[in-house]
Amino acid sequence: MRNNLPALLDVLRVQFADRVLSSNAAREQHGSGESHLPAAWPDAVVMAHTTQEVSDVLRACTKHHVPVIPFGAGSSLEGQIHAPHGGISIDMSAMDKVISVHDADMDCTVQCGVTRQALNEHLRATGLFFPVDLGAHASLGGMAATRASGTTTVRYGSMRDLVLGLTVVMPDGEIIRTGSRARKSSAGYDLTRLFVGSEGTLGIITELSLRLFGIPEATQTAMCSFNSIEDATETVVMALQCGLALNRIELADTLQMQATNRYSHTALPECPTIWVEMTGSPATVENDMATFEGLAETARQIDRATTADDATRIWRVRHDALYAARALRPGIKGISTDVCVPISQLPACVSAIQEVIATTSIQAPLVGHVGDGNFHLVLLYDPESETEVREARHINSSLVEMAIEMGGTCTGEHGVGLGKKPYLQAEHGPALGVMARIKKAIDPDNIMNPGKIFDL
Repeated sequence: MRNNLPALLDVLRVQFADRVLSSNAAREQHGSGESHLPAAWPDAVVMAHTTQEVSDVLRACTKHHVPVIPFGAGSSLEGQIHAPHGGISIDMSAMDKVISVHDADMDCTVQCGVTRQALNEHLRATGLFFPVDLGAHASLGGMAATRASGTTTVRYGSMRDLVLGLTVVMPDGEIIRTGSRARKSSAGYDLTRLFVGSEGTLGIITELSLRLFGIPEATQTAMCSFNSIEDATETVVMALQCGLALNRIELADTLQMQATNRYSHTALPECPTIWVEMTGSPATVENDMATFEGLAETARQIDRATTADDATRIWRVRHDALYAARALRPGIKGISTDVCVPISQLPACVSAIQEVIATTSIQAPLVGHVGDGNFHLVLLYDPESETEVREARHINSSLVEMAIEMGGTCTGEHGVGLGKKPYLQAEHGPALGVMARIKKAIDPDNIMNPGKIFDL
């Protein structure tokens, strides 16, 4: 494929001129991201500004049989933006326009490079907001491509639930539209859901129509400290079974709270902790928070935020959890891994993996969106130490095996990319072959983000 690269670059430079980047700095930026995996640089980067330009790049790459890797904000954790086969990285960060907002219908259409933070800033005067809250500075196109979720998934769902329709550029450059702004449809195959979570292996998402929601009338935040991780997770399960007005319910273990205090210069209790946020009418919020406090009978301390600023500070330390964890061993990214299990299995899964961690020398802070059974470990290991590499891989594989055996998944929100690819066969069995056949039918030359999710 790379034999055709010089001819392809000549074609691209005619149209894009100085928006074709081949410096080492540009290539490194677009082949690294936030992943712990070794960098894999593309051969060049094209800065695209429109759907038509993305189409032109794909048409040229198909003609020259050169791989294409979509790039949004570079926040992926499982190597989705890496270029193990070289090729062209299409950077769509400049495609950052909010195309339309339909207040009455509570939806909007945006270009793929718009971030959730920018969208919510744009929506501020409308009384509406987009709820998927990763904490990371990620593009909405990338969030759809990885089927992202976050702290508010327990109430609003993930990107799978909030994307109404897409504009997608196919491998041959054809531009298609999937779905509509209608809230439901029974018209043919659900292509929108096919592309959501496909990680750029089938086509490139350039525009999205998204559901919006009204800003809640009242919000209440609290932090609850527990003596054990088992008490904390059992409280989460009870809260979910009671049908409370939970907007977010997050968990951190003792090590994560120690890391948080060091990184954020706080003095929070260094023990298993739950963050809780209720939203709704003032009466509902007050009633449900009181109910939650009653359920948390094993809590050693419950602190309610008394002001909006207090609540903001509480959630800021949660959003800084990844960077706080990494700061325990400066200069080491570690493996940031995640799984998701049925809610009833959450306490058992958390307890079991912590027993595994205790048999190793690895520091592995735990934090998670436990309202939907999803939690993360940051496995801090020295890549130069064979022992630590082996132990970190053992923890990661043990966690995935536990989750799948409990009826869960190897990744709740990080996606597959290169990092979780080895576990797809165990989770999906023969269905993985069906995915491969779909891939071959849509992308017969295998130019779309090759090597991700599975190998052909």
